[in-house]
Amino acid sequence: MSAAADAQRAGRQVEEILDRLAATGDRQACEAAEELVRVLMEFYGAGLARILERLGEGPLGPLLDDELVASLLALHDLHPEDVRTRIRRALDSTGDPVELLGFDEATGVLRLRPAATGGGCGCSGTTGSAQRDVEEALACFAPEVTRVELEAAAAPPPALLQISTRPPAPARVP
Repeated sequence: MSAAADAQRAGRQVEEILDRLAATGDRQACEAAEELVRVLMEFYGAGLARILERLGEGPLGPLLDDELVASLLALHDLHPEDVRTRIRRALDSTGDPVELLGFDEATGVLRLRPAATGGGCGCSGTTGSAQRDVEEALACFAPEVTRVELEAAAAPPPALLQISTRPPAPARVP
């Protein structure tokens, strides 16, 4: 299982546990659980900040390519790269060629279009699994992205038709 899936699974588990507590109707227990999550987040965030402070920028390069580390740094607002750089890193990590059309920081909406592959068959496009890969990578590297809007792929250029100015050569008979 990928680090992206592990991070998403952990987030879902926390939400499920908090939802179960809320379903009991015990408001104090629910508030205490939410406070516990908040305190732990602050504690781990402070620890990560101190690690980054002591490491400096040099050794961070390889760590930024790791989905789990990148996710934790972004979650705690400690990632040294801006959101657009992290979006590009996420898109590059999937191997699915997409064109970045824009990102609205206010809404978290990222607009993409499958890149033209040049195959001429008109079959370029992002499959459902490729879109899931993109969304998982974005969840790790750029959790600020809350929704991905895929626009239709650009139409491939028309196929070239060879037109000759000479008449065809006569068939040779042996």
